[in-house]
Amino acid sequence: MPINPKAKLVEHLLDVKAIEQKPTRDGYGTGLLAAGDENPSVVALCADLMESTRTEAFAQKYPDRFVEMGVAEQNMASVAAGMALMGKIPFISSYAMFSPGRNWEQIRTTIAYNEANVKICGAHAGVSVGPDGATHQAIEDIALMRPIANMTVFSPCDSVEAHKATYAAAKITGPVYVRYAREKTPVFTTAQTPFEPGKAMAFWVEPVRTKPDVAIISCGPLTHNAILAAAELEREGMKVRVINNPSIKPLDKETILKAAKDAKAIVTVEEHQVAGGMGSAIAEFLAQSYPVPVEFIGVQNRFGQSGTPTELIEHYGMGAAHIIEAVTRVIARKS
Repeated sequence: MPINPKAKLVEHLLDVKAIEQKPTRDGYGTGLLAAGDENPSVVALCADLMESTRTEAFAQKYPDRFVEMGVAEQNMASVAAGMALMGKIPFISSYAMFSPGRNWEQIRTTIAYNEANVKICGAHAGVSVGPDGATHQAIEDIALMRPIANMTVFSPCDSVEAHKATYAAAKITGPVYVRYAREKTPVFTTAQTPFEPGKAMAFWVEPVRTKPDVAIISCGPLTHNAILAAAELEREGMKVRVINNPSIKPLDKETILKAAKDAKAIVTVEEHQVAGGMGSAIAEFLAQSYPVPVEFIGVQNRFGQSGTPTELIEHYGMGAAHIIEAVTRVIARKS
């Protein structure tokens, strides 16, 4: 099995029944607590969603460093900016549809324009929110945050990586946005799996001394679908590289450029609108550096709707079978 040994992934990577399942928002809760344990300047603010966003453990352990803002996301961003400018490291949390969705102007002008050291944590991102429907399914949040100057953007692939991204955010000077999912998804990285801001990593690699037929670059929990697709493609005799890319801004340009040169064809995978998301960031970079055919897996100019998370992932064309179809299309384009 061509798993990159340096990635230190779980043993039962392809066993969807045996693999542990946790929502990435759990990683926010544990990562925030770890950051708070280490640094007394870390504080947390929440917009009346303490349990849902997993801020509860921090609030219980450090009540003097927690502020319940109520349903007031715009106020929360502005208060956090003020706290940051006075030396604190505020983490603000709500559903991504409301933060950054509702308070984008305050994030842009009060936080980022002032280079305030605020960490924006958007929970319940993507269509896999499920029955809550289109109004609560943030599938535009990366596109909202990526263009803001001074903003770092992370989309972790599982709860373990979400913990690392949250903890890392506390050490970054300046505004950071991290998106998290509500639904339980496979936990396939480990404590030993490397995570570094601005870095991507191949989780699935082509055989030694060969070049891949295609490189799949993914972020968020759909990275596991990309790995499942790669395993099926390998059984069909295809050489595939799967790159986990949690750092959307800044991009790991070196790793992405090497993948484009080696494979000559790219498929991007994200639980987000294809317009303005991670795939757009990669296409923008490659258009200037090394143009190759690119296929985009994501939501295609549509709103979400109610349904089970699994139904919605499949309905919007983001399942493993859809990734395989995109690989077939992009390889045809390169030849």
